[in-house]
Amino acid sequence: MIRSDTSIINSRVLSPSAVLELLKPITWFPPMWAFACGVVSSGMAVGEHWLTIVLGVLLTGPLVCATSQAVNDWFDRHVDAINEPQRPIPSGRIPGRWGLYIGIVWTCLSLLVAAALGAIVFIAAVIGLMLAWAYSAPPFRLKQNAWFGYAACGACYEGLPWITGAAVMLAGAAPSAPIFLMAFLFSVGAHGIMTLNDFKAVEGDTALGLKSLPVMMGSDQAARFACLVMLIPQVLVFAFLLFWDKPLFALIMFVSIALQLLCMRRFLSDPLKYAPWYNATGVTLYVLGMMATAVALRPTITL
Repeated sequence: MIRSDTSIINSRVLSPSAVLELLKPITWFPPMWAFACGVVSSGMAVGEHWLTIVLGVLLTGPLVCATSQAVNDWFDRHVDAINEPQRPIPSGRIPGRWGLYIGIVWTCLSLLVAAALGAIVFIAAVIGLMLAWAYSAPPFRLKQNAWFGYAACGACYEGLPWITGAAVMLAGAAPSAPIFLMAFLFSVGAHGIMTLNDFKAVEGDTALGLKSLPVMMGSDQAARFACLVMLIPQVLVFAFLLFWDKPLFALIMFVSIALQLLCMRRFLSDPLKYAPWYNATGVTLYVLGMMATAVALRPTITL
């Protein structure tokens, strides 16, 4: 049971450590990496934009991503009271409605910082925050539908931060079409990464009736699907790099894809056992391919 009675609210102090745990810093890396890819792909000199880069990193990680974590924990508090009672909200370390209030405050802070970085960044932040709330909060609860939930996460973790990184470097100008295209393709591939994250919770999701892809499709079929969703966008990126006459970077993508295929072979042999291992190997190769592609876009090329 969630500990939210008056005595607990009055006796508990909202500690910084509990708030930090609620905001889950470990989850901030993927959007911050994608933001860095956007910065690199812009082709602009980093030294001239250090303040906007700092603000952009804060926006994508400690603000927008952290907002999504606070919102998710608040609306999952009843489930966490059963599965993870040690979490800040069900344990009472974040008392009363403070979990919701933190999500609202962080949303407002995110919008303020985004507004200071220009119209395109503000639009990207608004979309990201809307998806963050829709992912966890009723009536949408996108997380209850794996197809929509994974797509929302992929956009928030990869595509929108990439566009944000490019936009802050371009002083309000719109990023090029190739930047939007690469951000989109890697967002699609991230749908497969989100699938990988659910293999560790198949038993619990089945018991609670949560429809993750491993639950709906079965572990073996979901694993094959995740691999395909990750591979197809990267193959398209490889093709575009060849088309844009970037043979060195196309070669890097080819090597990355080949190594991922080797890793996938092991993963597919026992998805439940090797999903964490593949998250540490195949996904690392995936994000390195993102950065190689970002470097390939310097200077900006045209479709």
